[in-house]
Amino acid sequence: MRKLKVTEMGRMSVAEYRASDKQPIVVVLDHVRSLYNVGSVFRSSDAFRIACVVLCGITACPPHPEIHKTALGAEESVDWKYFERTEDAVCWLKEQGYTVLAIEQCEGSTMLQDFQRQPEVRYAIVLGNEVKGVQQEVVDMCDGCLEIPQYGTKHSLNVSVAAGIVLWYMSRKELQRG
Repeated sequence: MRKLKVTEMGRMSVAEYRASDKQPIVVVLDHVRSLYNVGSVFRSSDAFRIACVVLCGITACPPHPEIHKTALGAEESVDWKYFERTEDAVCWLKEQGYTVLAIEQCEGSTMLQDFQRQPEVRYAIVLGNEVKGVQQEVVDMCDGCLEIPQYGTKHSLNVSVAAGIVLWYMSRKELQRG
């Protein structure tokens, strides 16, 4: 086996990416404090051709060197928007016709492997602060909660890891078709 060179992978340019069709999925970051996590979410969003990243509260916005360090330029390809209050972002998304799902451990959560994405539905996933998770007020506004199954001693995953898992899971069938 030989590793592929970047030039052999046939990746899009930033301009081609920006002009391409995106998946009807938005990622919302609810008070994510680590700029490295923010950059990683941008990079995963680029990988799965996500429509937009919505940054809320204390979540930093590009341009920023620490975001760029993990985003590696994805902050330039992926559209983003900022809201001071996550609740306002959720209201805006619902007005745009999105089904909003918190990625959180809640009573009545749907386990990720049991979630069936409906092709005609536009989704927004809300990921929370590294310590406190998604704010309860925001969970209350969501249409549902998705939970990533975990089998060890820890009760949570890093927010950027959780984003990557959920985006892959939600994208896997759609990207194979397109």
